[in-house]
Amino acid sequence: MHTKKMKCLIIQQPQRVFLEFILFLKYKYVSRETFVLVTHETNKMTKTKRRSLGDLGENLACKFLMKHGYKIVERNYLKKWGEIDIIASKKNRLHFVEVKTVSRNLNVSRETNDTYNPEENIHPWKLQRLSRTIQSYLLENDWEGDWQLDAITVLVDSEHKKARVSIIENVIL
Repeated sequence: MHTKKMKCLIIQQPQRVFLEFILFLKYKYVSRETFVLVTHETNKMTKTKRRSLGDLGENLACKFLMKHGYKIVERNYLKKWGEIDIIASKKNRLHFVEVKTVSRNLNVSRETNDTYNPEENIHPWKLQRLSRTIQSYLLENDWEGDWQLDAITVLVDSEHKKARVSIIENVIL
């Protein structure tokens, strides 16, 4: 089967979901069972790899923070409008931490490596969502003290079992 030449059409109705899988190469329909198996396996594998890399990055970020004198207050604070990866405290100040993790070969020099930095993925709309989520946390916990938003970037080299962690402090919302 040629997965690059396929299109998925999903029609949702109150009681039933109709799935059709169209092969453009030969214009033949594939059974619903085949469609469900293909989509579940593909999405599950991609999500699992991405999620496990993110979890690894968050774990490394927590270790980094604790090593530098922070106390982890909460992880994965979730609201329907956003999520805060790590909430930590140090010297009576709350630190809301956004973690960005990328898998990359760390032994390659910066000039030959791609120029993408994980912190570039913190877009203005992400900052708005973080701001709203931070305000929710502050209100729920009656926090009246100082706080700041930090970003931690984790570059993971799974081939050589190495990681590089860096922190960008006091990101402006």
